[in-house]
Amino acid sequence: MNAASSAKMPSKRKLLVVFGTRPEALKCFPVARAALAHPGFVTEICVTGQHREMVDQVIELTGLPVHHDLNIMQPGQTLFDVTSRVLLGMANVLDKAKPDIVLVQGDTTTAMTAALAAFYKRIPVAHIEAGLRSHDINSPFPEELNRKIAGNIATWHFAPTAEARDNLLAEGKAADTIFVTGNTVIDTLLHFSDEIDANIEMNAKFAARFPFIDPTKKMILVTGHRRENFDGGIQRICSALKTLAMREDVQIVYPVHPNPNIRQVVDEELAGVQNIHLIDPQDYLPFLYLQKRSYLVLTDSGGVQEEAPSLGKPVLVMRENTERPEGVAAGTARLVGTDIEKILFNANSLLDDGRVYRSMAERHNPYGDGRAATRIIEELQHHG
Repeated sequence: MNAASSAKMPSKRKLLVVFGTRPEALKCFPVARAALAHPGFVTEICVTGQHREMVDQVIELTGLPVHHDLNIMQPGQTLFDVTSRVLLGMANVLDKAKPDIVLVQGDTTTAMTAALAAFYKRIPVAHIEAGLRSHDINSPFPEELNRKIAGNIATWHFAPTAEARDNLLAEGKAADTIFVTGNTVIDTLLHFSDEIDANIEMNAKFAARFPFIDPTKKMILVTGHRRENFDGGIQRICSALKTLAMREDVQIVYPVHPNPNIRQVVDEELAGVQNIHLIDPQDYLPFLYLQKRSYLVLTDSGGVQEEAPSLGKPVLVMRENTERPEGVAAGTARLVGTDIEKILFNANSLLDDGRVYRSMAERHNPYGDGRAATRIIEELQHHG
């Protein structure tokens, strides 16, 4: 190849993928994997360590390379600590890596602050899972504002759904900067769900890990950790679970978040209650196994609202509002808040009435088809 033709060859662009929590890592995994394999990008990964042990679990599971690690986590860290340490750490990483594009995911303090750091360095930002809105700045807190700040900085918006795209358009984002891709969490879930299904040894290991699961009972899987439920919400959730546990056909499995605001209340209210199994927080694969084994899911988590419908599991969302209304609109999820009577009515309805259960379990999942990461990298290659 002569010099003239070589000069016409498009140069590779430097992509820096930044994440700091387990949900971010899981949702960035398929995008980072696609970018690392793409000939048009030189890709590096920066981990902030906002949630040190939990993000390390995903790195080990996925085998993603880590090129930069801010390692910011401290005991008792506050939002002030996380924000300031990520911002200062990212300044050094951006100077060293010199990326053409910084890619962030979702609504975490890591995502917001990394986007802000890139803005200060005049580096374009690509935002995965853009456009989700609860339209309440205090719920989820601080995630609603984090996502809006990242969105106001971003050059490219990868919206998981048409409704997320419409939110961005309503806020004045240019239509040619918004791409509806599906949610990358579905890419990850389908990848590892297939792995669990195909691996007899892995299934045996998980069965031994959870020997208390009774296949003759309907398992309710519970997660609850949101800050807005600290002030009485967790107590109401526990009261509803105690009542549900009185049913002989039900067992409840609750991986309890380590936050003292959660664990202390849950231990006081539910430890030793028959048909309730309180367990430690689970790594991604065993939690996915529990989702696959469950009959229905009660959660205040955002990601679980997206994952469970892909597995055909009805979701009761224990929040007053959600930035993921597509599941509610599609019928795969219902908002029940922390109202004891609403939780009990909807849970008992799903447990007792097969038609009601099927009307949720068999609905189309609105969050994606497992090809979101491919679409994101293709659009970045074309428009970046």
